[in-house]
Amino acid sequence: MNFESGLKSLPLGSIHLNDKFWSPYVRLVKDVILPYQWEILNDRIPEAKPGHCIHNFRIAAGEEKGSFEGVVFQDTDLAKWLEAVSYILAQYEDKELERLADEAVSLIGKAQCEDGYINTYFTIKEPELRWTNLQEGHELYTAGHLIEAAVAYCEATGKDSFLKTAERFAKLICDVFGPGKEQNHGYPGHQEIELALVKLYRITGNKKYLNTAKYFIDRRGVGENYFLWEEGQQRRKRIFAEFSRYDPCYSQSHLPVREQKTAEGHAVRAVYMYCAMADLAYEFRDESLFKACEIVWKNIVTKRMYITGGIGSSGILERFTTDYDLPNDCNYAETCASIGLALFGKRMAQITKDGAYMEIVEKELYNSILSGISMDGKSFFYVNPLEVWPDACMDRTSREHVKAVRQKWFGVACCPPNIARTLASLGQYIYFLEDACLYVNLYIANETNVKVNGVPYHVKMESGFPWQGSISFSIDGTGGKEAGFAFRIPGYGGDFQIYNSKNEIEKYEVHKGYAVIKGVFVEETWRIRFSMKAEFVRGNPQIRADSGKAAVMKGPLVYCLEEADNGSNLSALYVDTRGGIQEIYDRDLLGGVIKLRCKGKKISGSEWKEEELYHSRPLRLQDTALQAVPYYCWGNREKGEMLVWMKEIISER
Repeated sequence: MNFESGLKSLPLGSIHLNDKFWSPYVRLVKDVILPYQWEILNDRIPEAKPGHCIHNFRIAAGEEKGSFEGVVFQDTDLAKWLEAVSYILAQYEDKELERLADEAVSLIGKAQCEDGYINTYFTIKEPELRWTNLQEGHELYTAGHLIEAAVAYCEATGKDSFLKTAERFAKLICDVFGPGKEQNHGYPGHQEIELALVKLYRITGNKKYLNTAKYFIDRRGVGENYFLWEEGQQRRKRIFAEFSRYDPCYSQSHLPVREQKTAEGHAVRAVYMYCAMADLAYEFRDESLFKACEIVWKNIVTKRMYITGGIGSSGILERFTTDYDLPNDCNYAETCASIGLALFGKRMAQITKDGAYMEIVEKELYNSILSGISMDGKSFFYVNPLEVWPDACMDRTSREHVKAVRQKWFGVACCPPNIARTLASLGQYIYFLEDACLYVNLYIANETNVKVNGVPYHVKMESGFPWQGSISFSIDGTGGKEAGFAFRIPGYGGDFQIYNSKNEIEKYEVHKGYAVIKGVFVEETWRIRFSMKAEFVRGNPQIRADSGKAAVMKGPLVYCLEEADNGSNLSALYVDTRGGIQEIYDRDLLGGVIKLRCKGKKISGSEWKEEELYHSRPLRLQDTALQAVPYYCWGNREKGEMLVWMKEIISER
């Protein structure tokens, strides 16, 4: 692997989004989601479950009296909110958001202990038990999100007070953990600190942070399992009852990371760890660590990922299970896990310059990440199923984690602020820059200024995506040196062609899924065209849940049936894949979408008596028309059933 020139994202402040599809979501973060979440963090939304987040910080800061409330990692809600605010402030001037953020930063500083430690749970509730329960305590996970927020806030605003607070904490962590005789030889129960320390190293240049991140990764799963050893210590106190029979696979500590061949355990923990592994592989030019990243990535995307990009098949322990085990109505597919996989894919693409990784990132963004938030920005999905029967989503059953409607908030609310920070940072995914080449990953309309091979260019991209494969890409610069522009060729995009300003087909080289055009340019416009017709997609026969079924996709968008369009009992429907798919743009539906119609049949229930549960008579099928809408926007109308995988009418052809 050549690690010499990794690709860099462009600064968020240099990118002005003007995309018909995505810009409303980014503005929603700025104008609705962040103010709304601030009110929730302060427990001022009566219909939302209180999180006590700000209240805990005020107690730890000595501003209020009381006891800690919430989960052990409650602090991360505020940290991710601050990170999202940072990304917005990098792009927009918003004095009120900045004022609120400064208020929160000041509060965190006041809650910091004299030695640099920050964690309201242990500061308020159990100060004597610091670092004694890494398996469950989430101290390092919470620290990681705080550090990420501090780095983002410094980069966005230029203010360094939050960064200094985070550095004091990071230095304490570096002193406490390590290989030394007097140091703690543990590693985090929930990975996150590792990738955060890499970010802190990159902004400060302090290699101590990088080395501690490497220690956590290298130590994990080596020798006696730290978490099992920890369980036997007298000072240890159980926090989560479900951890009473602890399986090291859950936290990816069952093997050294370089020996792990399959994605195991808690899906969010896993992908956050893989992000750090990719970062460290690049920073240390570590071939074996990078090879491990490639192996687990391939296992995920070829055997353990839903068509929507969701990962985590089991609601119990929110985990990966085994190859091809992808149930649709009781899966977990946590929104945070999809965000983590997108972050992992982004890093792998930057190291390899391979567009296949960004294809998965795109799938995540348009499906399982975006489905996690309502179109008004005020309710959220934690779990992203592919099939929902609301009546069966009952408490104390195998589907109790599945919700038929988005929730105002959660007691464990990691997903809502995580969605906010992801949407706010969308610009970081559009382009990557190598010194002499600009890579175009996502076809999202924007304008930016960038230097390619030292030549300044104003870049403007107009796009009909995701409804049409029609893009206009214009550059205006000073010329003088050769520059390259690499356009990702979508795997689903047929007849990919690029036309130049003379309306001629442009000649280009294909390199790892990118069409690369090189030349000395002053002013140029390229038009990119590829077909994006809706099509039926089938799963590998090894996916038992999808055998004999078909789904519908248009470009990166997965579609689904909703009860609002197709009536109840969606499982009684069959799709006729020989009948083609009709695409209809409906400006009044769900903010304006292309809906899909296809022919199908439905099992007739008219001859069944109410008291008959089983009968030997043959099924009778009635002709019906099926209408599908994009998966990301399901659940934004009335409560009802939803279905991605439809039974297929199969005949020999």
